[in-house]
Amino acid sequence: MSVNEVENCTHNCSTCGENCSSRTQEQESFLEALHPLSSVKKVIGVVSGKGGVGKSLVTSMMAVKMNQKGYRTAILDADITGPSIPKAFGISGDIGLTEEKLMVPATTSTGIQIMSANLLLDHESDPVIWRGPVIAGAVKQFWSETLWKNIDFMFVDMPPGTGDVPLTVFQSLPVDGIIIVTSPQELVSMIVGKAVNMAKKMDIPILGIVENMSYLECPDCKKKISVFGESHIDQVAKEYEIPVLARIPIDPNTARMVDQGTAEYLEGNWLDDAAEKLARMNAAV
Repeated sequence: MSVNEVENCTHNCSTCGENCSSRTQEQESFLEALHPLSSVKKVIGVVSGKGGVGKSLVTSMMAVKMNQKGYRTAILDADITGPSIPKAFGISGDIGLTEEKLMVPATTSTGIQIMSANLLLDHESDPVIWRGPVIAGAVKQFWSETLWKNIDFMFVDMPPGTGDVPLTVFQSLPVDGIIIVTSPQELVSMIVGKAVNMAKKMDIPILGIVENMSYLECPDCKKKISVFGESHIDQVAKEYEIPVLARIPIDPNTARMVDQGTAEYLEGNWLDDAAEKLARMNAAV
């Protein structure tokens, strides 16, 4: 451990993002064990440096895309205080329990398994007023105390930023890689940089970056209009040496279908390259 690490060390590795020698030795002990009755092959985190960029949309679309390719998919909604996944898929109701006291995730009409805090509330508009440690504990429970049936790809929808929940997910779940979601704005480099640097500190592979709200296509002439200004995604990707996985346009139909709870019937080839990359990752095992 370096002098700087010693000076800044709190001796509580579970709340620290530094990848120092002491933490490396302890890291395996932070992983939460999956229940013996559950099976999850790959865990993919979907992250963003700020809110409002469409992270939950990308999570939903990736789960749908991989499901369409024949993989069994699931979503762990780790955005505890702002869960939107259930509404996107039009699901609600109480979570069941098995004889082993495991929570049974909700299942969409096409077979995607979902666990979210909103499925535990009496009303979906009820606020979740919990402190950080309680929220982190809920994420761990969603992973270890839920009956996940033969999942090929689990997508973890994380809250924005680099706080308690992303740290908990990175330390407690066996994350195989993350997808960073952003939008075409001037501050994008700094925002992406925060997510990239956190992933590097935690030794989490970065699969690539997705730019949401990239452009608006004119329905008549098909011209692509840069509503939020010219994209900087290529420069940012080059700066941080990560691939661009997709550019998703502003699409009124997409917004309408998500609002109606029919996200799993969205059509579009924007995430095909990202899906192919995950398929290759699965085949390499």
